[in-house]
Parts: sequence; C-alpha cells; structure tokens
Amino acid sequence: MMLVGVVKIDLSVEDSASGGIVASRLYGPGCSGSEPFFVPREPENPSAEEDDGYLVAYIHDENNQESMFLVMDAKSPTLETVAAVKLPGRVPTGFHGLFIKESDLNKL
Repeated sequence: MMLVGVVKIDLSVEDSASGGIVASRLYGPGCSGSEPFFVPREPENPSAEEDDGYLVAYIHDENNQESMFLVMDAKSPTLETVAAVKLPGRVPTGFHGLFIKESDLNKL
C-alpha cells in the first residue's frame, strides 16, 4: 500500500460534509510516504494542546528517485513543511520508525 498523503481528523467535529477533516496534505505526483508519526513540541508539558507539535514522515519521490525526511507543522490546516531533509539513500515504501525519549531509552 502506498501512502500518497496524510489527513488529520478531529473526531469531535460532527460536520458530515467534511467528515471531521481539519487538515490534509498530498505529497505530490509520484511521491509516497511512510506511516506519519506525531512528535510533540514540548513532550513534558501537560498543558500543551493535543496537536502542538510536528508530523514527520519519510517520503520517496519516484520522479527523481530521491527520499527525504519531512517535518510538518501538525497545527497547520495544510500541514505546512517545517523542514525537508534530503536523504543519501532510498527509504523503502512502508518504512516504519519509532521515536522515544532518551530517558525511556536509557531504561532499556
């Protein structure tokens, strides 16, 4: 399965016309991405808003055979790009990542 974009849905929105979609972004023609992952801006702040952070994903562009690590603003209705880092090699479609705090990693 190829992921060609990402959609943010607010389950508390009862507008059937939008289906609760509050943000979306297509990666572009010939582009597919990995499973997106949410990274909070302030992970230790309990009063932070639920979507205050970044949505990250690995994207591969079949047109130019390039892969990138894409960082998007999770609060933006268009999931605006915060950073796009070109990677030196291809990231396979469907690639999964895991982000954990250093303190949790040290417990292993």
